[in-house]
Amino acid sequence: MALTRAQMDAKLDEHFGFEAADNVEGVMATLTEGVEHDIVGWPTGPVHGREAVRPFYETLFADLADGKVESRRRLYGDNFMVDDSTWRGRAPGRPFGIEGQGRPLEFRLLHVIEFSDAGDIARENVWIDLAAIQQQLA
Repeated sequence: MALTRAQMDAKLDEHFGFEAADNVEGVMATLTEGVEHDIVGWPTGPVHGREAVRPFYETLFADLADGKVESRRRLYGDNFMVDDSTWRGRAPGRPFGIEGQGRPLEFRLLHVIEFSDAGDIARENVWIDLAAIQQQLA
């Protein structure tokens, strides 16, 4: 049975809320046990399963802080959505290998999210505007 737009919005907003709170356990709870997680350009490439995803979020939360995601546009299909967002916050660590020095940072993200029939995230595919990050932190 296909999820409604409201159900998909609620799950992704919950996921983003846990990210904003640096809550690894909360993020993990929004994912299926066998989730496919693909951050395009991330050194590990795509990974499968919650425990394989965990190190990405632990690193992300150490490198970025005070993050807020603002969705610009969402497109929907049967149990999937595409989310075009802007992330704003600070970079206290080394996001994507670049020294942040606590500076403000803003960049665009494109998520392709597939949901299980139960409504959890079964696949998260993310493109990050690395050029904007490099410009701001170089």
